[in-house]
Amino acid sequence: MKFAYRFSNLLGAVYRQGNLNFSRDGNVVISPVGNRISVFDLKNNTSETLPFSTTKNITCVGLSPDGSLAIVVDEDGAAVLVSLITRAILHHFHFHKPVSSIRFSPDGRKFIVTKENVALMYHAPGKKREFNAFVLDKSYYGPYDETTCIDWTDDSKCFVVGSKDMSTWVFGAERWANLIYYSLGGHKDIIVGCFFEKDSLDLYTVSQDGTLCVWESDTELDGLILKKSQDKPKLPRQGEEEEEEESEERDKVEGEEGEVIRGKVETAKEREKKKNVRYKMMSKHFFNKEGDFNNLTAAAYHKPNHILVTGFASGIFHLHELPEFNLIHSLSISDQRIASVAINSSGDWIGFGCSRMGQLLVWEWQSESYVFKQQGHFNNMASLAYSPDGQYIVTGGDDSKVKVWNTNTGLCFVTFTEHTSSVTNVTFTSSGFVIVSASLDGTVRAFDLHRYRNFRTFTSPRPAQFSSLAVDASGELVSAGAQDSFEIFLWSMQTGRLLEVLAGHEGPVSCLCFSPVQSVLASCSWDRTVRLWDMLDSWQTKETLPLTSDGLAVTYRPDGQELAVATLNGEISFWNPHTATQNGSIAGRHDLQTGRKETDKITAKQSAKGKSFTSLCYSADGESVLAGGQAKFVCIYNIKEQMLIKKFEISCNLSFDAMEEFLDRRKMTEFGSLALVDEGAGDGDGVSISLPGVRRGDMSSRHFKPEIRVSSLRFSPTGRSWAATTTEGLLVYSLDGSLVFDPYDLDLDVTPASIRKQLRLQEWASAIVLAFRLNEKALKQEVLEKVPHEQISVVCGSLPDIYVEKLLGFIATCLEKSGHLQFYMTWAQNLLMLHGQKLKNRSGAILPTLQALQKSIQRHFDDLSKLCDFNMYNIRYAVALSKQRGLKRAAEEETEDQEEEDEELSEEMSEASLEDAEMML
Repeated sequence: MKFAYRFSNLLGAVYRQGNLNFSRDGNVVISPVGNRISVFDLKNNTSETLPFSTTKNITCVGLSPDGSLAIVVDEDGAAVLVSLITRAILHHFHFHKPVSSIRFSPDGRKFIVTKENVALMYHAPGKKREFNAFVLDKSYYGPYDETTCIDWTDDSKCFVVGSKDMSTWVFGAERWANLIYYSLGGHKDIIVGCFFEKDSLDLYTVSQDGTLCVWESDTELDGLILKKSQDKPKLPRQGEEEEEEESEERDKVEGEEGEVIRGKVETAKEREKKKNVRYKMMSKHFFNKEGDFNNLTAAAYHKPNHILVTGFASGIFHLHELPEFNLIHSLSISDQRIASVAINSSGDWIGFGCSRMGQLLVWEWQSESYVFKQQGHFNNMASLAYSPDGQYIVTGGDDSKVKVWNTNTGLCFVTFTEHTSSVTNVTFTSSGFVIVSASLDGTVRAFDLHRYRNFRTFTSPRPAQFSSLAVDASGELVSAGAQDSFEIFLWSMQTGRLLEVLAGHEGPVSCLCFSPVQSVLASCSWDRTVRLWDMLDSWQTKETLPLTSDGLAVTYRPDGQELAVATLNGEISFWNPHTATQNGSIAGRHDLQTGRKETDKITAKQSAKGKSFTSLCYSADGESVLAGGQAKFVCIYNIKEQMLIKKFEISCNLSFDAMEEFLDRRKMTEFGSLALVDEGAGDGDGVSISLPGVRRGDMSSRHFKPEIRVSSLRFSPTGRSWAATTTEGLLVYSLDGSLVFDPYDLDLDVTPASIRKQLRLQEWASAIVLAFRLNEKALKQEVLEKVPHEQISVVCGSLPDIYVEKLLGFIATCLEKSGHLQFYMTWAQNLLMLHGQKLKNRSGAILPTLQALQKSIQRHFDDLSKLCDFNMYNIRYAVALSKQRGLKRAAEEETEDQEEEDEELSEEMSEASLEDAEMML
C-alpha cells in the first residue's frame, strides 16, 4: 500500500479573517481560511485549498491585476509571494510589523503596503528571476495612527490612505509638482474605506460611525505635472566632518526606506500660496438614522457602476449609488458583524465574509438572490464518517449541527439543525442514504439523504448524554453509549423502538463498533475493559477484554478478524475477537510529540504523559492503522511489524496553542510565562464579559488560542484518501499519482519508445502491460485510448490476471475526470465480465478498487440522470401542451362547424318562411 498522501483540500471552514478577493474574470472567490487560502469556483461550484500555508493566520491578501500573483501576509507581517497558476511559493519576505492592507497598482508595476502609520511602495515582482522580489521604492509618512485602507487611481498616478486618526491622505506615486501629499479630515471615527472615482481624483471616504464624505478635486488626472529633476542643493560649509555625517545618514535612510516622503497638515494660507491640487467637500451623508449606533465595519466601491457596498456590525449591508447616495437596497444576511466585502469585476456579484460565524456569501444584487452560500462549523468538529461509496463526508460539531460534504466539490450541500446540543458522533448506514447522529441532548437521530429530513428520533427511558454511536452492517440495529449512566442502548431502525439496554460497564462508554461480518458489538469504556456483545444470543456479553488503561477508541478490521483499541496510556493494542487473545501492541506516546501550551506550568515532556490517541481507523486493506489524538501529528502504523510508517503534521499554524515543544524565552519571566497574565482586549467591538464557571470556549479570557488536536479520522472506502477533523477544520489527504514515480517490474526494455513501438505494431495487450510496468499516468492513458473500440473485449481476455486489478483501478481514476464515458465503461464492463469469477475470489483484497469504480460510475449516473429527468419532464410537458392545444383546436373546429350548420339552417328557415309568405299573398 502506498503512503504518499498529500494535503488536498480543507473542508468545514470557508472564511476566518482577512479580506476577500475576486479573480480577474469575477467567477472565483479567494478566501483566507486560517493560515491557508481557499479558492471557490462559483461557475463550476467547486472549492480547492492551495497547497501552501503560512506560519500564522492570514490577515490580508493582495492580488495582481492579471490574477497570476498573490501576496499573502499573516498576523506577524510575514509575507509570501505565490503564483496562482503553479500554486507554488516564489518568495518569502518579512515586514516585521502587522500589515493592515496591501494593494497592487492597476498597471501592476507597484504595490502599496500599510503598516503602523506608514505606507510603503514597492516595485512589483517582475517576470524575470530576481534575488529580491520586493524592492522598496518610497516610504510615505503622514498619519499619526495606524493606517487602515488603500485605493489607487485608475492610471496608477496617485493613491489614498485612510487612518485610525480619522484623517485621509492622498499621495503622489510619482514626483508630481502639484501633488506630493494632501490631508483630508471631516470624520469623527476610524476611516474604514477610501475610494477614488473612475478616471478622476475625486474621493469618497467612509468612517466607522457610518459617515460618507464626498470630496471633489479641482484638478483632473491629466493636470498632474511631473516635477523636473534637479540636482541636490549643496550643503553649507560647516566643516567636512558634519557634511560627511549628514550624507552618511541620508544614504542610510534612503537605503532602508527608499525615498522618504513626509506629509504634514497644512493651513489654508499655506495651501493658497502653492498652486497645488485642492479638495473641497461637496456633501456629507449618514448611514445611521438618529439614535442608531450601528458601526460600519467593511466597505467596497465598484467604480464603473458607481456602486458603494457597506457592511455593518449587525450583519446588515447597504447598496448605494454614488454620488447621489441613492439607496438601491438593504438586506440582513447574518446576525454577526460583516468583516469583509468585495465586488467582482462586472459589479454583479458581491462577496461577504463574517468571521465569527465562519460564513462566506456571494450575493447577486440585481436578481436579489444568493449565488454562493457556505458556512462551516463555528465550533470544533467532533466526528466524521465517509459514505460507503466515498462520495460524501458527514461531520458533527459542538455547534449542534450535522453537515454533509461532497468530496468532489468540497462544498456542504445540506445541514441538519435538529439537535439542541453538541453532536458527539455520526455515521452512515450501509445503504449510504441514511445518516445517524448521537448528541449530548439525549437523542439519536436518523436523517434521510433523499428528502433531507429527520425521519427517526431515538431516545432513552431516562435522559442520557450519548457519547458514542454504531450501526450494524445491515443498518437495522442502532446502538449508542451513555457517558453518564454507563449503559448501551439498542434500537430498531425500522420501528424506532428500544430493543435492549446493555449494562455492565462501570465507566463512561467512550466508543462502540459493530463487527462487519458478524452480529457482535464491541464497546470500549473508561473502566479499562472492552466488552463483546452477541446480538443473536439475547444480547449477552460474549467476551471481556482487559486493558492496561482507560479505553478511548475501538475499531474492527474490515474483514472482522482483528480489533484495535487505543488506551489512555498512549498504547494501541490488537486483539483476536474470536479467541480474546492479544496479538500485539504499539507504544505510540512518543510519536505524538505534544507541544507545550502558553499557560502550561509544566514542560511538554511532562504534559505528554497525559496525552494519547483518541481515534483509530484501519486502512482499506487492513494492513495498517491510522491514529490521531491530542497533538498535531497523525500516525500510520504497520500492524504486522508494529512500527511507525509515516507521520503527518496536520498544521504548522503558530496561531494555535501547543504547537511548539518549548516556549519563547523572550516571553518567560522568573514567575512564569507572560501568557498567564490576561491583559488587553481583542480586535472585537469591546471587552467580552467574563463569565464564572465557563468550561468551554474562551474560558472567560479576553485572549483565546485554541489548542491543536485531532478529534476523529477515517480512511476513505476507496483507500486513496483519508480525512481528519481537527481544530483547523476537516482536512483531506489524498494520493496523487502524478507526484510519485512507482514502476512495477521495471526492466531495461520498458521505455516509452518501446511502448509506442508496440502501439504502432497494434500489439495492444503487450503495450498495456508495458505501460503498467512503467506506471506513468499520461502514458497509460495514451495507450488505453488508442485501443480500437471493437478490440477491447479481445484485449481484456488476453491480459494477465495481475494487470486486471491494476487496469480496473486506473479506469476508476480516469472515469472521474475523462469525457470518454462510454469508452471507459466498456473497458470496465469487459474486465468484470471476463474476469469476474477470479475477481470474486479475491473480493476482499480488491474491495477498495471496486468501491472507487462504483464511486466514479455513481457520480456520472447522478449527473446524467438529473439531466435526463429534466429533459424527459420537458418533453412530457411539451407533449401534454400539444395535446391540449390539439383538443382545443378540435373543439374550435367543432364549434365552427356547428355555427356553419346553424347559419345554413337559419338561412333555410328564412327562405322557407319567405316562400310561405309569398304563397299567402
